[in-house]
Amino acid sequence: MTRRIVTIVVAAVLAVSGGALTYMYAAGADRRAMAEMEPTSVLVVAQPIPAGTEAEALGELVEVREVPAGTVVPGAVTDLATLEGRVAAADLVPGEQLVGARFVAPDDRRTRVEVPPDLHQLTIELEPRRVVGGGLEPGDTVGVFVSLDVDAKPPQATHLTLHKVLVTDVRGGPRQVTGEDGQETESPPAESVMVTLALPAPDAEKVVYAAEYELIWLSIEPEDASEDGTRIVTPEVIFE
Repeated sequence: MTRRIVTIVVAAVLAVSGGALTYMYAAGADRRAMAEMEPTSVLVVAQPIPAGTEAEALGELVEVREVPAGTVVPGAVTDLATLEGRVAAADLVPGEQLVGARFVAPDDRRTRVEVPPDLHQLTIELEPRRVVGGGLEPGDTVGVFVSLDVDAKPPQATHLTLHKVLVTDVRGGPRQVTGEDGQETESPPAESVMVTLALPAPDAEKVVYAAEYELIWLSIEPEDASEDGTRIVTPEVIFE
């Protein structure tokens, strides 16, 4: 009889303890959930911010927005004063939280390319598929292919016209975007990519003419890439 009473008492104590522990855990989980839902003020991009925009010029381009604490991106900016003297390292799109890591000193914004003083620099606008998917970077060297317009006579001719042309700047290519969860992903390139090339005057003339009246493709052509075997490709030689 005594043993049965002891067993009943122990079971009751365990039940009470288990209930208390369950209640404490549930209460703690509720508190944690409430803390993650607590509204927190952060700065969010309200209008497109081009790369290179100075932090001092962001006033009308961003807005204060309250978001659940659990969705605040690590490094989220709450005061523009913390970005003083820095510039946007990449294009920023409306809706994303302002993150300090995406702002750098002006001299660090992009790779600086040393351009020989006797070269012209000019910019051409191309679709991403004509610019290696938009994946060019300053300092790359490219081959310049020119295709004649289909209405030209003779029509449909393509040739690798220029070799190892220096790229000094690229705008509109893929970029790293930090989401609200703090994860970085690569955004697709813009509808067109602006590529700046450094060229001798005679080659610059060819590129301008091709950009005005013909079609251009760029390939990545490193210094050790072969230049042998190229020829003007027409419908007559395509299946040779």
